[in-house]
Amino acid sequence: MNKTPLYQKHVNLGAKMVPFAGFEMPVQYSGVTEEHFAVREKAGIFDVSHMGQFFIEGKGSKELLQYITSNDVNLLENGKAQYTCLPNGNGGIVDDLIIYKMADEKYFVVVNAANIEKDWQHFSKFNEKFGAKMTNASDEMSLIAIQGVKTAEILQKLTSTNLSEIPYYHFAIGTVDGVENVIISNTGYTGSGGFEIYFKNEFAEKLWDALLDAGKDKGLIPCGLAARDTLRLEKGFCLYGNDIDDETSPLEAGLGWITKTEKGDFVDCEFLKKQKEEGVSRKLVGFELQEKGVPRHDYPVVDAAGNVIGKVTSGTQSPMKKIGIGLAYVDKPHFKLDSEIFIQIRNKNIPAKVMKLPFV
Repeated sequence: MNKTPLYQKHVNLGAKMVPFAGFEMPVQYSGVTEEHFAVREKAGIFDVSHMGQFFIEGKGSKELLQYITSNDVNLLENGKAQYTCLPNGNGGIVDDLIIYKMADEKYFVVVNAANIEKDWQHFSKFNEKFGAKMTNASDEMSLIAIQGVKTAEILQKLTSTNLSEIPYYHFAIGTVDGVENVIISNTGYTGSGGFEIYFKNEFAEKLWDALLDAGKDKGLIPCGLAARDTLRLEKGFCLYGNDIDDETSPLEAGLGWITKTEKGDFVDCEFLKKQKEEGVSRKLVGFELQEKGVPRHDYPVVDAAGNVIGKVTSGTQSPMKKIGIGLAYVDKPHFKLDSEIFIQIRNKNIPAKVMKLPFV
């Protein structure tokens, strides 16, 4: 099992460690609910160093990314980030990722931890045609996410980079607590605002401690994967391997907004154009339980007559709403908001309602 450079810090803080995507990761420290509300109301700090990082540079770099991703790379300017996905050539998704445009012909790509090798092979296969310079920096870089409404106040103590001048889904290269060449990105996976910082592994412990110290008076606490999951689910953000995978199309997953079929040729372009025109037969929807219960991954979704019409991909008890919420793929007649569906929990059909995302 791999360990991030912050492994010992988590152990020393009393985190409960679990295997995740090939890494020993902290699932929680003080408890999911406390960590969840810290991010929603103050600030939380996450070790996300298990994520993968590639540099795609030089001649052919933009053309490669434009061809293998669903979004339009031409829309990127220097200092801007873009959420996108990799269509797999068979109507599904290899991974979802973020592309950062560092400079002309220089891109920084962040991929999911479980997919680093798969994504690298996918990039490499198509790059035979484009000839960009590719570097897999995943083993050399760390990533800390500081999320929540107080984040900017905390991080600003440690950097001269004016954080108020970095809009959402933009980034800057700056110095944080004396560490140079840090990518400071106004992105995150919690829906409560905040920043993510990328830097060399050797500075991980120094920056982790500096951030915790700077955030003491603002209520900053360390947070684990469990709170990260409840936070992203309340906002309806997809998790690769649960809500999207090689068997789900971006359009079924509600990712039409990052699927630019008008941009020119790219992997699965014709398939996705046709699917846009004809519509999808199943779709990812958000739902809220109308009675007590906690929906979980792979629970069946049924209609009033008990016929299976889909399955739950992600579910939890919402700390904010104090009810069961989730995401599920359902058949076409049940896409509509306020549609009544039922989630099978221990052989009991619990009524639920299709809701608009985000939940909070």
